Amino acid sequence: MLNTAVKAARRAAAVINRASFDLDRLIVNEKNHKDFVTDVDQAAEQAIIEVLSKAYPEHAFLAEESGASANAHDESEYTWIIDPLDGTTNFMHGFPQYSISIALAQRGVVTQAVIYDPVRNDLFTATKGGGAYLNDKRIRVTKLDRIANALLSTGYVAGNAKALDEYLKMYGIMAERCHGVRRPGSAALDLAYVASGRLDGFYEKGLKPWDIAAGSLMVTEAGGIVGEFNGESDYLYKGDIIAASPKIFGQMVGLLTPFHATPVAPAAPAAE
Repeated sequence: MLNTAVKAARRAAAVINRASFDLDRLIVNEKNHKDFVTDVDQAAEQAIIEVLSKAYPEHAFLAEESGASANAHDESEYTWIIDPLDGTTNFMHGFPQYSISIALAQRGVVTQAVIYDPVRNDLFTATKGGGAYLNDKRIRVTKLDRIANALLSTGYVAGNAKALDEYLKMYGIMAERCHGVRRPGSAALDLAYVASGRLDGFYEKGLKPWDIAAGSLMVTEAGGIVGEFNGESDYLYKGDIIAASPKIFGQMVGLLTPFHATPVAPAAPAAE
């Protein structure tokens, strides 16, 4: 199943890479305020679903652009959770920070994960109980134990004034206490970077399952911890997430718990 997911990710990458050479021809629609979708998102998603459904016709799908498949709420044991282009805004502007995210959930538990960066040809994979890898090399979260030395990443739900206000408050708190905070624009890649030690931690509110399903497994299989802002584990469908190495995770929870009970995201999908 992991190999099939990798094949699907590479098929989507071919669609994305072709389009990246002529961004002026993109067809762009605004789903919600500052939340865009392009014809490339849709074509990449279709390419992924075609590969996966051919191999596993009985499986269900939960994808960013097409939503849940007809059998997603039935007794299907397996559900593929797909973000065909995480970082659409970056892609539209030619900013080379975006990714393809594919996860497989078995009875609600994520068991396989692929995050592929088509710009750098970085392939992140993880299997529950089998570890996390970058281009077939085992990866681990950092061993850092003080948040003062940590490099963190974050993001926010664009087009929501209340979300922006809270994001800035959180940014002020975190930036004052850590080495640096970045906002690259692809939550899936941020999580993959935590898993591989390129970042020490990540936090964001208002995300969707397709943004974080693959990355959350990647982090835990690399020895990290993923949870809500109060440290609890029900993050996948609530959308508020902290991911970090164990000691940094605890310190981030201590700083971000006050923001746990403040819903700021609109019903629409997050724009990244």
